[in-house]
Amino acid sequence: MLLAIDIGNTNTVLGVFEGETLVDSWRIKTDARVPADEMALTYRGLLVGHEITGIAASSTVPAVLRELRRMLARYYAHLPTVIVEPGVKTGVSVMVDNPKEVGADRIVNTLAAHELVGGPAIVVDFGTSTNFDVVSAKGEFLGGALAPGVEISVDALADRAAQLRKVELVEPRSPIGKNTVEALQSGILYGFAGQVDGLVRRLSAALCPEDPGSVHVIATGGLAPLAIAHSETVHRYEPALTLIGLRLIFERNT
Repeated sequence: MLLAIDIGNTNTVLGVFEGETLVDSWRIKTDARVPADEMALTYRGLLVGHEITGIAASSTVPAVLRELRRMLARYYAHLPTVIVEPGVKTGVSVMVDNPKEVGADRIVNTLAAHELVGGPAIVVDFGTSTNFDVVSAKGEFLGGALAPGVEISVDALADRAAQLRKVELVEPRSPIGKNTVEALQSGILYGFAGQVDGLVRRLSAALCPEDPGSVHVIATGGLAPLAIAHSETVHRYEPALTLIGLRLIFERNT
């Protein structure tokens, strides 16, 4: 079985594949202070009952990636391992000014999106930031847009406005909020859905001016369900998109 590890700024997602089938997955908090031995203890507890034969990983947090390398070297040195970094075969051409700036997760998502739906496509990844990744018909990463994530925006609003606070992110009774909580819920949920639709339409028009409607739009990330239920442009929700991409990269490099 393949263990895929997607380390993001807020959460780390682990998935176990048997062939092409994702048989189990977990979402845990990313903590840059956790040492390699504690990380191994957590992973081993989750993986009880799964016989791991290979590992694929990507990380957007350098401190966690360092400890992951130490953990793999000490506890899983006998297993074939692929970490997404320069020199690893992905099959994705990065068509931007400085390819080294592009996070590994965006490359992995590009590969997975092209594998699942072909191209052209846009991946909307709801994480610490909301990433809009533009994929060409050939599977190239063309760039995209970055926006503050849902939780960052909610935290900033609560910190900077004395009379506002964090609220449960659920759909209010009406878009017209009758109290502060509902007004915040309306602004957050419908506001982010509108942001997604607005950016997707602009990106689609730039990607395929002759037929913007031909662009496939895939949402992923832990916070995606909050907005896509009210989105008019997202065609598909794939929570395991990054894990699927990691599986594909592992297969290309081993």
